[in-house]
Amino acid sequence: MARIAFIGLGNMGGPMAANLVKAGHEVTGFDLAAPVLKAAEENGVTPASHISQAVKDAEIVVTMLPQGRHVLTAWTDILQSIAQGTLVIDCSTIDVESSRKAHEMAKAASCLSLDAPVSGGTGGASAGTLTFMAGGSQEAFAKAKPILEGMGKKIVHCGEAGAGQAAKICNNMILGISMVGVCEAFVLAEKLGLSHQALFDVASTSSGQCWSINTYCPVPGPVPTSPANNGYKPGFAAALMLKDLRLSQEAALASGASTPLGAEAAQLYALFEKLGNGGRDFSAIIEMFREKV
Repeated sequence: MARIAFIGLGNMGGPMAANLVKAGHEVTGFDLAAPVLKAAEENGVTPASHISQAVKDAEIVVTMLPQGRHVLTAWTDILQSIAQGTLVIDCSTIDVESSRKAHEMAKAASCLSLDAPVSGGTGGASAGTLTFMAGGSQEAFAKAKPILEGMGKKIVHCGEAGAGQAAKICNNMILGISMVGVCEAFVLAEKLGLSHQALFDVASTSSGQCWSINTYCPVPGPVPTSPANNGYKPGFAAALMLKDLRLSQEAALASGASTPLGAEAAQLYALFEKLGNGGRDFSAIIEMFREKV
């Protein structure tokens, strides 16, 4: 059992912290939003009134926050309040530059650090089946892995500082591009009189197969667990997909990589969000191609 502080208890952080409690750890949590802090308390997390109180006696600190600037601000407070050698894990999805700055801050404070963004959405967070993409030293990864296993089913060490964030934005750029292609194909099939099930039966077992079809099919019917069967209630909101696509394009610009399809996907999701769909599942973009939004 470890003493863990969890900072950021929203849609992802709340169930992740709850799973750490279920795994037998002593978890103290902090969040600026009182309702989510209360919900975490109901799931066995000890609430704290400030970051410094939450992390005071922690052996491991986990952060799950919206943007790089939030992570850097939180880590400034955290690193002033913890003992040398404490492991700090950031599970947020942020830009690579901010992630590397956080690692540098931890090193200066003689603490271990890991960037470990996740894939799997709110469903995976609740079920404890997330995939973690980790960046940092072997020592930090070895210490973090048993903790991450309490929240996920696959833990991958991707490399040194920032490598987890790099893997996450590359993966989600693939996802955003593939979902756009799948949605376009299903809309074309509709125009040609081909049923959803027929296209699914062919594409899911041949060269068109991908996660966006086989697991997350954007039309009702073929995959009963996909959000399309639940009014596109988000497992992964379109606003979050747009955030990740924008991060991918920032990284592409900084590194000189050519990502024309990633850029186009980012523009399409920006339009989809502008039309008021940021809170819907990202697969609902199929309705924009039908001109129904």
